[in-house]
Amino acid sequence: MNEHEDYVKEKRRIDELFDRGYTIEHVEENLDGAFVTFRLGEVTEVVNFLNANARKYFSTKMIS
Repeated sequence: MNEHEDYVKEKRRIDELFDRGYTIEHVEENLDGAFVTFRLGEVTEVVNFLNANARKYFSTKMIS
């Protein structure tokens, strides 16, 4: 998969979680990407985003 396809896939995942009502609870960035914990009530989901543009995208969604 090329970099743009990776970005599109990860962006879709971010949008899907926000559309379902999840919020970002915690972010941990390291050399393996960004591990983002999404929460909806008592349910949490941790997603590892590897693409730099997707990491910028969820950061923008967090502050908007």
